[in-house]
Amino acid sequence: QVQLVESGGGLVQPGGSLRLSCVRSGSISRIATMAWYRQAPGKQRELVARINSGGNTNYADSVKGRFTISRDNAKNTVYLQMNNLKPEDTAVYYCNQYLWPIGVPVGSDYWGQGTQVTVSS
Repeated sequence: QVQLVESGGGLVQPGGSLRLSCVRSGSISRIATMAWYRQAPGKQRELVARINSGGNTNYADSVKGRFTISRDNAKNTVYLQMNNLKPEDTAVYYCNQYLWPIGVPVGSDYWGQGTQVTVSS
């Protein structure tokens, strides 16, 4: 069974940095994309950053130049380095991956449980 587990959230002052990690467990045959989403109170979940199997990345305009998504395939881990954090970055951050578990012919979205990021002085 495939599971995604996030870590690294917390409370940070404006201008500070955090690095989120998402570790995948379970066997897969293929993965298409790994991404980070966030959801602030009263708002819809939004895409923050995505990396595909070819290593191409894309970012929300609001985080370009401040956030970096990366992956370590050997560790089944995707990271989100967040620098120069702002109060409006406060949200629950979710790891998302579109993948095919071993023995399953159809791909689907998998989500982590989320990690809280709070930016406040």
